[in-house]
Amino acid sequence: MSWTPYYRGTGVPPLNDAELPKLPVPPPWRAPVRQQRAGSRKDPATTYRPIPGLVDAVNAALHLRRPLLLTGRAGSGKSTVIQQIAAELGLGEVLHWHITSRSTLADALYRYDALGRIHAHNLRTVDGKAQTDGDGHGDDIGEFVQLGPLGTALVRGVRPRALLIDEIDKSDLDLPSDLLDVLERGGFEIPELARHRESRIVARTADKKGTCVIEDGWVQCSEFPVIVLTSNGERDFPAPFLRRCIRFDMPPLSQETLTQIVAAHLGEIEDRTTAALVQDFLKKLNAGEYVAIDQLLNAVYLLRGDRVQNPDQRQSLRDMLLQGLGRG
Repeated sequence: MSWTPYYRGTGVPPLNDAELPKLPVPPPWRAPVRQQRAGSRKDPATTYRPIPGLVDAVNAALHLRRPLLLTGRAGSGKSTVIQQIAAELGLGEVLHWHITSRSTLADALYRYDALGRIHAHNLRTVDGKAQTDGDGHGDDIGEFVQLGPLGTALVRGVRPRALLIDEIDKSDLDLPSDLLDVLERGGFEIPELARHRESRIVARTADKKGTCVIEDGWVQCSEFPVIVLTSNGERDFPAPFLRRCIRFDMPPLSQETLTQIVAAHLGEIEDRTTAALVQDFLKKLNAGEYVAIDQLLNAVYLLRGDRVQNPDQRQSLRDMLLQGLGRG
């Protein structure tokens, strides 16, 4: 297959729709899930290859019901581990809490839309009298309470939920310590519901169209969730937080591991181009450059075999796809 320039930089459309080019098939990891037939899309859970020692670390965390803290370079597959765990153990869709410097524990537990509730109350009020809906209810506070990813993971259920807390080292300094009480107790209070006249409230969860029943304003898990936290190693954490986690440092990637990762996504590709790209990528890693594995996959997907014939264009694409990411 040769390199096809779908975009030519002219801005001139074809004379008729029949001449419109059919865009290329995306890589397996970029195909929208809803457009795939069952089993046709390569799931990260099946393409991920755990490194030595990681399986034992995961099982230790499962036995002890402790969060697993994975530390390593960006793009080393840390966030994919929880998807594989959830798939193997039948834990359902993974809940995802991506951490930024503005993230707070409160947002991860629940959100209460007080202004929305006031607005809805005013709309139901006619001539100073509160109106009820067709079911005879007036102020349904549950419509304005939505659990966050951590709060949803703590909802009582038959099976524990899987939760990814991604890039915990990007958080405010106090967030890891704030997590301790919730992770120890496996529950938390929603004061707005605890004060409400109804003891049983149906609230929304972080799942699409998901709901749960909250009694007396308290959310309490029946099974501690399976939690994986990821860190790029950019900061230290307080000792009380670390002792409550099972810690695993992702070792440096080897040529063999990188080749296996490429093969898992794209099949067994035995050509000089793929081997050269893997070696080039590994040199960048060993030199301290900040590059991610998905960049290597992009380069192999586009440049494998003889798809790009022009050597200058080939080198230009290679440099563009494998350029460093900085430390941001």
